[in-house]
Amino acid sequence: MRWDEFPKWGRWAADWAGRYHAGLRDRPVRAQTRPGDILAALPASPPEAAQPMDDIIADFESIVMPGITHWQHPRFFAYFPSNASPAAVLADHLVTVMAPQCMLWQTSPAATEMETRMMDWLRQSIGLPDGFSGVIQDSASSATLAAVLVMRERALEWDGNASGLPGQKVLRVYCSAEVHSSVDRAIWIAGIGQANLVRIPTQGPLRGMDVAALEAAIEADKAAGMLPAGVIACTGGTGTGACDDIAAVCAVAQRHGVFTHVDAAWAGAAMICPEFRDLWQGVEMADSVVFNPHKWLGTQFDLSAHFIRSPADLTRTLAIQPEYLKTQGADGIINYSEWSIPLGRRFRALKLWFLIRAYGLEGLRGMIRNHVAWSQDLAERLRATPGFEIVTEPVLSLFTFRYAPDGGDAEALTQALLTAINDDGRIYLTQTRVKGDYVIRFQAGQFDATKADIDMAHDVIVEMAANLAKG
Repeated sequence: MRWDEFPKWGRWAADWAGRYHAGLRDRPVRAQTRPGDILAALPASPPEAAQPMDDIIADFESIVMPGITHWQHPRFFAYFPSNASPAAVLADHLVTVMAPQCMLWQTSPAATEMETRMMDWLRQSIGLPDGFSGVIQDSASSATLAAVLVMRERALEWDGNASGLPGQKVLRVYCSAEVHSSVDRAIWIAGIGQANLVRIPTQGPLRGMDVAALEAAIEADKAAGMLPAGVIACTGGTGTGACDDIAAVCAVAQRHGVFTHVDAAWAGAAMICPEFRDLWQGVEMADSVVFNPHKWLGTQFDLSAHFIRSPADLTRTLAIQPEYLKTQGADGIINYSEWSIPLGRRFRALKLWFLIRAYGLEGLRGMIRNHVAWSQDLAERLRATPGFEIVTEPVLSLFTFRYAPDGGDAEALTQALLTAINDDGRIYLTQTRVKGDYVIRFQAGQFDATKADIDMAHDVIVEMAANLAKG
């Protein structure tokens, strides 16, 4: 395929995208294939000669599409959304065509300077004060790893990268059991070790860290000769939407001189609505904050917004400047590769620019407010339905429930209900555990979801439960 053929296939792809989204409600949300089906349909060896695009497209339709779980389906209520708004998709198409490598200012000044401005637009949108600077990371996992590395270096007085961890004091990092598993992975990669990730008990309706227990743990570790390095708090935990008392957690951290990182990967997008900011009250006291516009806001994966109070600490931890990466004859520029773990960087800011301009903050707020209201309404309808129990109350648009009819095995029935729902195909839900109990998660967040889609979720859940009851 050559560039002179590209317009033909580009038009085909644009038409296909329109048809795909127009027909999503007619497709099952989750892929209905069995393990190995797609692998078996793919030739074991690569072709020696070029093949016609018509054949490749035909195979795309017959082999690939049956094995796709449709994350853009309006009735995708599993995990958290991974939205792809049309405006952001268009921007990413342009970036893909240009294919710039934006590691340095000089390798694409527009990418660097737009990232600076877009991150400030986001900072203003979610109500963070002027003292924060932002960088686009590929994912919240990378942002959290970067924050953990800064914690480590600050605690070791910037000697970890230089001398390594052997011979240093034992570092300790604190979080609750509600944080994302990426925290564990960051602790592994940073060399701190799983044994030194201290889980603080939770309490209250939002399942936040017990702040008194946090302070006691830090004091006990200090007394034992260990070195507290940081606290990782969450706003909108993955399982049930747990929210720590950010102000109280940060106050404890500041008293002990440790770094605080706030993971708001999903829920942070809702902070463009001022009425939801009580969920992270005190966030202005944090050292580092991350949320994912590629979840609820509409800029498709990957685009994670990482805000830091001290960029100098971040670059002191991550920056390496060999001669071939220096920009000659320019002062005061930013090279965002020095703010990130990977050297290579995509032009992610363009899709954020398209998104905010195409929908406006009020349009995005309206979407999020609808999702919250519709989800809370669904929780009330299920609560009023015999046999259902709301296990954790809605946090924004996320709640959990189980199917627990009188005299029935709630665990087995809830598992059977989830299997029946997902095999049916009209909606897609996932599970978690709360205090050991198996529960079903529901979250509304898909960009094109309507009230009718949430109404269908209610109908499917109740219908599948009725089928179970009949045996």
